[in-house]
Amino acid sequence: MMDIREAIRSRRTVRRFEQQSIPEPVLLDLLEGARLAPSAANLQPLEFLLIDEPARREALFAHLKWGAYVKPRRDPEPDQRPTAYVVALWARERSSFPQWEAGAALQSIILAAAEQGIATCWLGGIDRDGIRSDFGVPDDRDVIGVIALGYPAEAPVLEERDDEVKYWLDDDDVLHVPKRSLGAVLHRNRY
Repeated sequence: MMDIREAIRSRRTVRRFEQQSIPEPVLLDLLEGARLAPSAANLQPLEFLLIDEPARREALFAHLKWGAYVKPRRDPEPDQRPTAYVVALWARERSSFPQWEAGAALQSIILAAAEQGIATCWLGGIDRDGIRSDFGVPDDRDVIGVIALGYPAEAPVLEERDDEVKYWLDDDDVLHVPKRSLGAVLHRNRY
């Protein structure tokens, strides 16, 4: 099992998954980490919809957009799709910081999943109204984001680059993910 620093360094977004189910105790453990994430004034406005039943996964898949830079080559085929999803929901009356709250909670899921050898893809290109309708999300809850989960069927490669942010596929269909260097993003004591 990897430590948190290794999870941070090695984690990459994955869009192709093995068709092996994630055990329920592992899924619940990931959600436990999200539940315990920081919350402004401890108002705890987030709720989570776990989707792991095959028919419900297919229904959710129809509301998701995958990897704009490498579309359509990285839209998962039926035999490469996630085996579970977490949909983050925000109770508006409980807080006015949904992005901050969701960021902390969903990053907790992502890092805990990486520690377990589970790959993730944080999806923001989603049909929120369609998800609300198809999954019975109450009107007083907003759909914030979706995390796709599964065992990885690809191994994206980190590229340290300051001149490019678009990820790409090489001739061998390997996904390359550029990340800006620390020197390019760090300002110390003053900009």
